[in-house]
Amino acid sequence: MNMRVSSSVSGVLAESKAARVSISAAQARFSLRARGDLAPLNAALGLDLPDRIGARAASGEIEVLRLGPDEWTVVAPTAEINRLIAACADVYADLPHSLVDISGREVTMLIEGPRAAELLTLGCARDIDTIAVGEGRRTIFDGVTVVLWRDAEHRFRMDVWNSFASHLGHLLETGCRELAAETV
Repeated sequence: MNMRVSSSVSGVLAESKAARVSISAAQARFSLRARGDLAPLNAALGLDLPDRIGARAASGEIEVLRLGPDEWTVVAPTAEINRLIAACADVYADLPHSLVDISGREVTMLIEGPRAAELLTLGCARDIDTIAVGEGRRTIFDGVTVVLWRDAEHRFRMDVWNSFASHLGHLLETGCRELAAETV
């Protein structure tokens, strides 16, 4: 392994001809819960919250993934934390909601390469091919709840709680080596 998974520094964890796993740079991350007419929150965030579980929306560097009937994950540059909190607080009277800063809770692993989807099957029972490019899902990876974002055919992001990052990082590192050793 090239670096400690618990490190807050971004960098490559494992790399082979099959796939590369790296830690993404720190970013702002919020858990948003709301019901009803979402127009005030849409205006505050500067985008329309996705209306289907698994759907994503983005505006500039702000990205949102719908995880449940009334739940979204909001990702943005860390410099946007205070602005987003204030903007959502300003619309609370019109639309009561819960916006919780979970930036310090999770780390994002980037999994990319020609066999990235296959690497994910090492710990995920979900059929990875059913996650369309541009969508995401909350799922289980080796018994750990993660959020999986599919950015491209061979590029995924996996949000995992910090306490499980080392375990999953080592598992993905082993998988990279095993896939690279196979003859295809």
